[in-house]
Amino acid sequence: MTILLTNDDGVNSSGIMAAKKAAENLGESIVVAPATQQSGIGHALTLFEPVRVTNTNMPDGTEAHMVSGTPTDAVIIGIFQIAQKKPDLVISGINIGENLGKSELTTSGTIGAAMEAAVHGVPALSVSLQVTRDDMKFHDGQVGIDFSHAEKMTEKVAKMILDKGLPSGVDFLNLNIPSHPKSDEIKLTSLGERMYRIHIQERLDPRGRPYYWIDGDSVEDDQKGTDVHTLKREKCATVTPITLDSTSPLDLMNDWLE
Repeated sequence: MTILLTNDDGVNSSGIMAAKKAAENLGESIVVAPATQQSGIGHALTLFEPVRVTNTNMPDGTEAHMVSGTPTDAVIIGIFQIAQKKPDLVISGINIGENLGKSELTTSGTIGAAMEAAVHGVPALSVSLQVTRDDMKFHDGQVGIDFSHAEKMTEKVAKMILDKGLPSGVDFLNLNIPSHPKSDEIKLTSLGERMYRIHIQERLDPRGRPYYWIDGDSVEDDQKGTDVHTLKREKCATVTPITLDSTSPLDLMNDWLE
């Protein structure tokens, strides 16, 4: 088995080392990841400048491929340029910070990488670990987080994908892991309602010109059975099956078009 590992926190992140450890008994791992922190980049693709790949060493001394672009770029280069054949699985993560709900389906670079793998017919798993401090989410490099439970959960779900394949109609899985789990259970959940209340700060540069910082805090609908509720209230790992087909039922449009 060949497993392509990527992320959106950068090739030097502690999380991708944890993902590598989770996959070490499942097959041969190939690490292809962005050179720098790419959180919030979503499913972006680099089209107007070259993407460069540099070989580097991970903290354990093994080789990794450092990509100058986005997580999506890394997946494309990993599948079509670096791997000798289409990989059996892509694992994106382990992201530092949970990726929950409908809004992060399009903004998360971790999920974007898994989505790109699914586009090319490769089974994929995006993995995120809840953290208790927001500043950890955007750290570029090693952080002092205990990944042991996340590694165990990642290995468990990845092995199931490799052994069984994904169910019909499921293109990839989104796995979220609590920072302080109550058990080793993984619950099947739907995407919750988790949006962001936007804050824009206007400031002036030294020449008096305005610039803006975009920030926000989450607004969550704590409905039972969703990934948001299960991770945060039940302190249990969640897995959500995702399909690439976002088409609404066509009959909803019949009266509208008349």
